[in-house]
Amino acid sequence: MTKSTERDLIVGLDIGTAQVKALVGEITADNQLSIVGVGTHVARGMDKGGVNDLNLVVQSVRRAVEEAELMADCRVSSVYLGITGKHIRCQNESGMVPINDAEVTAEDVINVIHAAKSVPISAERRMLHVLPQEFSVDMQEGIKSPIGMSGVRMEAKAHIITCANDMAKNIEKCAERCELHVDQLIFSSLASSYAVLTDDEKELGVCVVDMGGGTIDISVFTNGALRHTAVIPVAGNQVTSDIAKIFRTPLGHAEDIKVQYACALRSMVGKEENIEVPSVGGRPARSMSRHTLAEVVEPRYQELFELVLEEIRSSGLEEQIAAGIVLTGGTAKMEGAIEFAEDVFQMPVRLGYPIGITGLREYVQDPAYASVVGLLIYGKDMRTQQKKAVAARESVGGMVKRLTSWFKGEF
Repeated sequence: MTKSTERDLIVGLDIGTAQVKALVGEITADNQLSIVGVGTHVARGMDKGGVNDLNLVVQSVRRAVEEAELMADCRVSSVYLGITGKHIRCQNESGMVPINDAEVTAEDVINVIHAAKSVPISAERRMLHVLPQEFSVDMQEGIKSPIGMSGVRMEAKAHIITCANDMAKNIEKCAERCELHVDQLIFSSLASSYAVLTDDEKELGVCVVDMGGGTIDISVFTNGALRHTAVIPVAGNQVTSDIAKIFRTPLGHAEDIKVQYACALRSMVGKEENIEVPSVGGRPARSMSRHTLAEVVEPRYQELFELVLEEIRSSGLEEQIAAGIVLTGGTAKMEGAIEFAEDVFQMPVRLGYPIGITGLREYVQDPAYASVVGLLIYGKDMRTQQKKAVAARESVGGMVKRLTSWFKGEF
């Protein structure tokens, strides 16, 4: 990831609608992920996960990366890059192959996943991930690791995530213009799930709702596997826009007011508390009730949560989400958001903080950093699998062991 050969470093880059975040992680001797560099900068030139002005985005990326490099004392050369936007699509497919040696081998697993992903996609789309859900060997279903099992034929079910090729090229170009090689593009919500979910939640059934500035990214897991993904192209910026228009204040001040004083549930705010609202055109600031602000914010959050609920219901998985909802992302941090979400979804809701990391934890213990921390965890897992694959090849004298990352879609 860097020009330094002594340190095992991984870099995650999240180019969001509101902020660009760059994290440098170091894999320690005991195989732990330690955050050693953090860089953030206001995002310019992005809208709903897409690039609007390439030059502005490049400037934002460069400043965030330089800040992370300075803190980590390294030179970043490649990154794991997050991607989102309404162009993201998902589909569940299956494939079947005969078992040649009557016992499932690693090569059989590779072949059956290849069969599952061999579905036609249009030329303007790109496969991001092919994520195995479960396997079947003859009559036995629901197998998670089929290697070594006996049978005649094997079937695999897989979740496929695709994106628009031009959108992917544009976001990659932002990194490449900063002289950064893109190791892999990762769907932002999938990355967030690595940072905030436990294995128990994935088994029981859980939905990750990553609420950013421009998009809400959704991932639904049941029985330990990803079943549904979606992107809703409205999020926190809509709340900021409402505040700016109704209170007639500049967008920058509206964002500050939202972060400092807004509450998603008006019943949690007293009517006697007032705030100062800056005006436009040099007019004097006005005093407004914080309860009035909550009356503006609550309907927008209700709309956002109802859009999420509609997406979950359309997936047909609502009854299988026993562990409830995990809200993460900067827009999920607002006071009252968790309580309001529980009322709308009628199931348990918690705020998702990054877990399983060491080092500069105080910088990233924030739902807004879930996606970029997840990119590091994803990259660490990839690195571990690649090392195992290399060791396996060497130990069997060059025999193909391409299980580097079949469970993450790296075919």
